[in-house]
Amino acid sequence: MYEKLFSECQIGKLTVKNRIVMEPMGHHLADWDGNTTDKVVNFYAERAKGGTGLIITEVVRVNDVHGKADGGQMSLASDERIPGMKNLAEAVHAYGGAVFVQLHHPGNQGFTALNGDVPMRTPSGIESGAVHQASRAMTVEEIHELEDDFAAAAKRAREAGIDGVELHCAHGYLLNQFFSPYTNKREDEYGGCLENRVRIVKEIIEKIREKCGPDYPVIARVTVDEFLNVNGLNDGIHLDEGIEICRKLESYGIDALDISCGIYETMNVSWEPAGFDQGWKASLAAGVKQAVKVPVFCTSVIRDPDYAEKLLEDGVCDFVGSARQQLADPEWAVKAKEGRACEIRKCISCLHCMETLFSADATGNDIQCAVNVSAAQEARWNSMAKDGDGRVVAIAGAGPAGLEAARVAAIRGFKPVIFEAAGEIGGQLNLADKPPKKDKIQWLIDYYQSQIKKYDIEVRLNTPVTLEALRELNPVKVILAIGSHPAAPKSIPGLDGPNVVTVPDVLTGKADITGKNVCVIGSGLSGIETAEYLADKGNHITLYEMAEEIGPGIFFQNMIDIMGRLGPTGAELFPGHKLVKLEDNTAVFEAADGSEKVQPFDYAVISLGVVPNVPEADIEAAFDTVKIGDCEAGGKIRHATEGGFEAAMAL
Repeated sequence: MYEKLFSECQIGKLTVKNRIVMEPMGHHLADWDGNTTDKVVNFYAERAKGGTGLIITEVVRVNDVHGKADGGQMSLASDERIPGMKNLAEAVHAYGGAVFVQLHHPGNQGFTALNGDVPMRTPSGIESGAVHQASRAMTVEEIHELEDDFAAAAKRAREAGIDGVELHCAHGYLLNQFFSPYTNKREDEYGGCLENRVRIVKEIIEKIREKCGPDYPVIARVTVDEFLNVNGLNDGIHLDEGIEICRKLESYGIDALDISCGIYETMNVSWEPAGFDQGWKASLAAGVKQAVKVPVFCTSVIRDPDYAEKLLEDGVCDFVGSARQQLADPEWAVKAKEGRACEIRKCISCLHCMETLFSADATGNDIQCAVNVSAAQEARWNSMAKDGDGRVVAIAGAGPAGLEAARVAAIRGFKPVIFEAAGEIGGQLNLADKPPKKDKIQWLIDYYQSQIKKYDIEVRLNTPVTLEALRELNPVKVILAIGSHPAAPKSIPGLDGPNVVTVPDVLTGKADITGKNVCVIGSGLSGIETAEYLADKGNHITLYEMAEEIGPGIFFQNMIDIMGRLGPTGAELFPGHKLVKLEDNTAVFEAADGSEKVQPFDYAVISLGVVPNVPEADIEAAFDTVKIGDCEAGGKIRHATEGGFEAAMAL
């Protein structure tokens, strides 16, 4: 099974045991000085233990003064960082994996507050259109100094036992900025023609070879298409030039090419939200593969081992890579190899990881995954007590909170029994997967179905939890995960009108609305996704929101993704409008300036939040209980899975 996926492959003179790559992804697990902490080591060791052939770490800075990306980033800017890197190398090698570090400088996508409150160093002093930090052009002397920094960092990596280095020439960071005519307007030997624009990396490779020898693997991650169309101009790197860049890097002695695309200003093509399908950018790697002889890595929302195998069989690439899939399931490789692909916990592209990473410096929190609560908590997970001794735990509700609680409780040796009022597992996931491009949510339901089977978890469908049933079980704990229902504030007249429906009414098909004028009230994630769902069915949408902006609380990448589809439908958006009443197929709103707005409709869809469901009387008095998920407080998938995880760990 998966013969190509689990065959060996060479990168230079290094043999990698299989074709599976954990691609680089920030995690905020290092300390402020950039030391490779035990958290970092545990994080990557878990992926090596899970069978991954090659791990490429997050961005590792080569200069601590002007090259910081974030406060929890790893560093190889000084010899003091070598011991931590050595621990990482030994941990990965213990499981037969190889590990590279990704050497990096942010350029104009860095933050001055982290870099001495001085302008960021860039090829031409052009500010990032996404980050908007003060920037200045580098002198030739500074370019040479930075090349030395990259080479010195590579030497330290080699001394630490790291198997190779990757030069980060992608996603709009400094080396990518030199490559791109969008950010490189220099008129010296580092600007102008393509040969000049890639000169900095040519010289970095030469300096690394001088310090590390000819056989130390050096690879490059390359944005081969920036997907830019600035002010109507065909600006930036496009695929034809991206392929030429790769050809030049091969001629300079690069050992492999890790193909990606996009910069911060087009970041949805770099780390994609749910709207991007598996394999959507595999053609980029295929184009490079046809032009070079060195190994090519493909990253393209790869989730299925069957699909990964096909990419290899079809000659699209030599290695298949993913970062977020490895975050979601560090055992992806071993599950595939052992014929347990149905047990893979697939990344659902919700971008909770990126949302937590972007806010990490402000919150001080590590990266989180919505579907894998143990990510970045590997030490805690691996030291979990397995002392359930078959004791019964009753779980009311088979949504993501209850299912995660059951899974972890079963692993700990308890006997979970799930009560579910509906006829299927999944809870709110069975609504969340209905809007356009949200079908990946089904993967999470499928995963929990596999866990129910694996751990022989008892699930009683069409069976609401009752006091009588609990007394028969006599559980040591009752975990209440009974969800929520749509809020309908009594202070707003007309919410019970004949043509007034809720989000669940729409997404379950109870209210089958097509070709109508629909007023959606509330533009949180449920509201705006339901608006898109209805627009996709040929309805004209007016979307009202009390907050000053549409989509309050929605991560900006997801908002860009959804609006990229909803906008062209002609949906009308009205932020800053508070619902006053519904009457006679009209909605009356109070605008921010105090004026009244009247909106006629055929149907109104209410999305005003949720209210926790309440358990049957006396259950909480009779048993040791804990509430999790929406019945504790409304929240996203991570809120549910974390609640279930923590409840089971606390047993």
